[in-house]
Amino acid sequence: MDLPFSESYKIKMVETIRKSTRKEREQWIKEAKYNLFNLRSEQVFIDLLTDSGTGAMSDKQWSELMLGDESYAGARSYYKLKDTIKEILGFEYFLPTHQGRAAENVLFSTIVKQGDLLPGNAHFDTTKGHIEFRKAHAIDCTIDEAYNTQMEHPFKGNLDEEKLEKVLKENPSERIPAIIVTVTCNTSGGQPVSMENMRMVRRLADKYGVRVVFDSARFAENAYFIKMREEGYADKSIREIVSEMFSYADAMTMSSKKDAIVNIGGFIGLKDKELFRQASTFNIMFEGFITYGGMSGRDMNALAQGLREGTEFEYLQTRIRQVEYLGSKLDEYGIKFQRPVGGHAIFVDAKQVLPNVPREEFPAQTLGIELYLEAGVRGVEIGAILADRDPETRENRYPELEMLRLTIPRRTYTNNHMDVIAAALRNVAERKDEITRGVKILWEAPIMRHFTVELDRL
Repeated sequence: MDLPFSESYKIKMVETIRKSTRKEREQWIKEAKYNLFNLRSEQVFIDLLTDSGTGAMSDKQWSELMLGDESYAGARSYYKLKDTIKEILGFEYFLPTHQGRAAENVLFSTIVKQGDLLPGNAHFDTTKGHIEFRKAHAIDCTIDEAYNTQMEHPFKGNLDEEKLEKVLKENPSERIPAIIVTVTCNTSGGQPVSMENMRMVRRLADKYGVRVVFDSARFAENAYFIKMREEGYADKSIREIVSEMFSYADAMTMSSKKDAIVNIGGFIGLKDKELFRQASTFNIMFEGFITYGGMSGRDMNALAQGLREGTEFEYLQTRIRQVEYLGSKLDEYGIKFQRPVGGHAIFVDAKQVLPNVPREEFPAQTLGIELYLEAGVRGVEIGAILADRDPETRENRYPELEMLRLTIPRRTYTNNHMDVIAAALRNVAERKDEITRGVKILWEAPIMRHFTVELDRL
C-alpha cells in the first residue's frame, strides 16, 4: 500500500494554548467592540487572523539569529540577504524594510503621485491604502471567474487581459506608475497567478511603457500552484519557477513574514539602479540606513535562511496540504468557500453561510464573531469593512466577495486543530436561521478602518 502523507518536519518546541468558556468569550468580544483585532492573544484558542509573522521558525533560522551582525552600515547580514535575494529572486538591488507595508510605503513614495492609476489583480488592503492615501486610484483588473466562489478555476488570481489593456490604452503612461501583480492574490482568496498570465502582463507593460511590480508576500506558494496546475511546469523545481516569475517584474515588494517564515521583515527588490537610488532616500527617511532599513542583522539572517526553506517543494507541499485538509472537512460539512483551496487560507463565503444577514450589516464580520464565540477561533473579515469607503463619495463599498479568511500559520497547528475549526464552523452554519442581524459601525478610521473599527451587535 502507498504510505500516507506526513509532515516534512518534526516538532521541537511547543506553546500551551488555553480553551476558554463561551461566557468568557462573550465578555471579551464585547470589550473588544466586536473587532477581532482587539482581542488579546491569550483570549484566542486557535488564531487564524493572519499568517503574517505567525509561523514557526526552523532550527536553522534560530541558529542564524545568533550569527547576526548588528553593524549600522555594511553588516555581513545585509550582504548575506542581498546575495540570497539575487540568487533566488534575481534582483540586483534591494532595500530592507521592517515589513511589507513599509516596502510599499517606500516604493510608492518614490513612484506614485496624485491622480495616478495602478491597475492590478484585487489589490490588498495596505496596497490600496497606500495608493489612496496618495490620492491615486487602484483599478481592479481581476478575471470575472474570481468572483464566483464555487467555480473551479486553477488561476483565479489572473488579471483580465481586456480589462488591463483598456486601462493602459485609455490613459497616458505617465499616469500609470506600475501594474501591480499580487502573487498569490490574497483578496480573491489566496488564488495564484499563472505564468502565462504574467507573460501577458509583461507584454502589455512593454507595449505601453509601464513598470510591473509584484506584491510577492506569497510568491513561493504561487510557484507551487504553477508546478502543480500549469502545463509545462510539473518537472520544474520551485526555484526554477520562481526565477521565471520574477523575470517578468521590474520591481517587487515583499512581506517576509509570510513565505520567508520570519516574525518580522520585508524588502523591496529592484532591477533599475536609478530607481534604487531614488527609493533609497525614502528608505533612509522612513526605515533606516539602506543596509539595515528597519531590521536587525539577526532578523536579516533568519530571513535569508527562510527564503531558502520557503522555496523547498517538500515544505510547500506540507503547508498547502494542510490548507487542503481543512477545505476537505468544510466540503464534508457543506460549508461554501472560495474554490479551489488557496495557498495560505480558506476563504469562507459568508453570504452563503449566513444568508439572512444584510450586506449593510457585514456578514463576514458577523460570521467571524460567531466563530469566535463558538470555539475561540479567530479569523479575519475580507469584505465590506475591509473594502472601506469610496475615497471620494465616502459611501461604503460592497465588494462582490464577502468572505471570512481562515489563515493557517506555517508549521504551527496540527490537523487536529483543523478538525476543531471545521466542526465549529459547521455548528455556526447549523444556526444560520437564528442569525438574522449583524453589526453596525460605532467608530471608524478614515482609511484602512478594519484594523481599529469599533462595532456593536444589532
